[in-house]
Formats: sequence, structure tokens, C-alpha cells
Amino acid sequence: MELEKEKEVTQEQLLKAAKKSGFAGGITTGLVIGAIMICTSYIASQLTPKLSATVSDSKEEASGDVIDNDVVKKLKLLEDSIDKYYLEDVETEQVENSLYKGFVAGLGDPYSTYYSKEELEEVYDSTEGIYYGIGAYISLDEATGGGKITKVMPNTPAEEAGVHDNDIIVAVDGENVLGMTLSDIVSKVKGPENTQVTLTLYREGEADYLEIPVTRMKIESPTVTYEMYENNIAYIQITEFDSVTTDQFREKLNQAKAEGMKSLILDLRDNPGGNLSDVVDISGELLPKGLVVYTEDRDGKRKEYSCDGKNEIQVPMVVLVNGNSASAAEILAGAIKDYDKGTILGTTTFGKGIVQRIFGLSDGSAIKLTVSHYYTPKGNDIHGVGIEPDETLELDYEKYLEDRSDNQLERAKQILQKQQ
Repeated sequence: MELEKEKEVTQEQLLKAAKKSGFAGGITTGLVIGAIMICTSYIASQLTPKLSATVSDSKEEASGDVIDNDVVKKLKLLEDSIDKYYLEDVETEQVENSLYKGFVAGLGDPYSTYYSKEELEEVYDSTEGIYYGIGAYISLDEATGGGKITKVMPNTPAEEAGVHDNDIIVAVDGENVLGMTLSDIVSKVKGPENTQVTLTLYREGEADYLEIPVTRMKIESPTVTYEMYENNIAYIQITEFDSVTTDQFREKLNQAKAEGMKSLILDLRDNPGGNLSDVVDISGELLPKGLVVYTEDRDGKRKEYSCDGKNEIQVPMVVLVNGNSASAAEILAGAIKDYDKGTILGTTTFGKGIVQRIFGLSDGSAIKLTVSHYYTPKGNDIHGVGIEPDETLELDYEKYLEDRSDNQLERAKQILQKQQ
């Protein structure tokens, strides 16, 4: 309960500070301005037909309920006012993108967003394990509405600049990001190689925000790491589920088997998730024959994802999780727990039990929408709840920062030594 209270205080502090600095108004202003300069005939005749044609399972009447004649007329009035009175030059493309982003933001879903053509290319590049940024994993901190640094990669610009795990991104280059979607926050942090981005960070224990400049670099992110400990305890960490992850995992698992693995520690801590197809494929390297996960959309349509069980792991396993283990990481941990294939150790996971799909539009842009809930093999809906570990153990974070000792990892070794 104390943790919940601390989160509430943190959120209040951040929001108060945002209002004082003018950050909060910036978001609203951005959405309002974004709705002004677009040619209204383009909105009516181009955007809506593309959406209804591309997102074929959307209800036809949905867009008409929003973009009716009154809305078009009001947009035209706003456009005329801008043309007549606005002091500065207008970046038309920027305004267009703001309009589309604002339209999707009206859903109130932090996981649904609009991507411009350039942003979509960055999204696809990031799933290949290579991108240009600071070298840190970012998730959405629901308590504050900011971006949470869940993991700083070693030997990256973020580490060199002094960014820490669990820092909350309040602003990027002076622009407030509280309340933005995760995709928007990440897109602002990323950028061309050798350019600088300044992060405004909230760090627990600090009296004021930290302003940390970081130089972006090319980040090649291996998503799977491996070690072999004493007593033939193999350790495999998955940092996220990208298109490269399945092959990397198979390679490391086969290496562990070749080196005489007698038990396995699977580390999913700070894993924000990723591709559904990849987590299902990886589950096939560990689980018995049967259901891995199933989804249900708004109409109750169910889709099942299963594995054949041919590669079921035959050694004891401990799965490490924490509050930043989300989405696809929870699918894997939840399936392992339901099949009783390993001990779940750590703290309750994030609780993101919903699935998003990206729908491409004809101009190269796209819209990402939450389309379904997912459920563990036993039918558990973990959205907003998370997965409770079999054994709860908080990370001794102060000790970890001091000498990199990991009490959760050591406990996992103890459990497996008894099971071998």
C-alpha cells in the first residue's frame, strides 16, 4: 500500500509542476492547433474513405458520428481565422499530423496512435533491433503519464549521460510529454545520429527535476543475452520481443543445452513486450503441447495461438519478473505459470493484457489501435491486474546500484539448486 501512496504523490507533484511550467497547456494547444489548418474537403473526402477501406472491420457509421457537417464547418472557421490573424508561418504537414494524432488521442487510449510515414518507418526499423536513440527501454508510467526508463542499456549514450533505471521522462527538449502516448514519447526521444536531446527527468529522492542532455547514436540492441553459472544453471535474458528475438533465443537456448544446462533462469524483468508472433514462437521452445494465449475482440471473436510441444523444456526453470514486465512478456510468464513449467519470482507484472494492430493507410502513414484483450491458457485476464509471482521478492535496488549485486537472481539460483 505504501508504494501506491508514493505513486499518487509523485503524480500530483508532476502535474502541479507541469501546470506551473506551462507544460500541460502545451498538449491541449497542440491538439487544438492541429485541428485548424487542414483543408476540410481533404478531411471529408480523403481521410474517412481511406480509413473505412483499410480498416475493414470498423463500423461504417463510427467515423460519420464524429466528422459530420458541423465539425467540417467549424474546422473551416478555425482555418479562416488562422489564415487571417495568425502571426507566424504555418507548417502545414505538422498541423495535419497533429490533427490526425489528436483525432486518435480522443479515444483516451494511450496505446492507440497515429503514425506519419516517417514515424511508421522508425517503428518498423526498431523491430529489427536497430535504431537511432539514447539506448534505453521506455514504458508508459500510468501513475504520472510520463515515460518511464525501465532499463538503461550498458555502454550507451544514456548510461554515459547518467540516465538511471526508473527515471520518469517529464519533458523532451523542453516539451511536456505528460499524457502523451508511449509512441509519441519514444519518437521524440529518438532522432538522427549525433544529434542531442535533452531529457527532463523526475528521479525519486531528488529535490528538483534533472536536465540531462544525451547525444543520440546508432543502437544495435541484442534482445537476448546468455550466461552459464555454477552447477550448470543457464541464464537467458530477453529484453524485448522483436523480429530478431526468436532466432537469438533459439541460438542461446541451444548453446545452453550443448553446454550441459541442468536448469534455466529466464529473465523477463523490464521487458516491455513486443511482437505477439515472436512470443508465441519462443513459447514453443519451452511449453508442452497446447494453448499459449488467446485473444477476443470487441465482438467476442476468439483467436487461439498454440504450440506443438515438440521442444518442451525438461529442466527446472525460474522466471524473473517485475512491474515493468509487460504485454508479450506477460503472455510468456502467464503461460509458463498456467502450465506449471517454472517458478515465477519477483514482483507483480505491469498488467497490459490488450493487443494492438497497425493498419496501413494508402499515403504511407498508419493508425495503431487496440483491437482485443488477451487471456492466458487458463482464461485469466491480467489487464490492469498483472501476474502475481509464485514467490514475491523485491529487488534490493540500493545494493544493485552500489555493486550490481542482484538478490532476485541469487534467490533464483538457490531455488534451482534445490530442484536439480
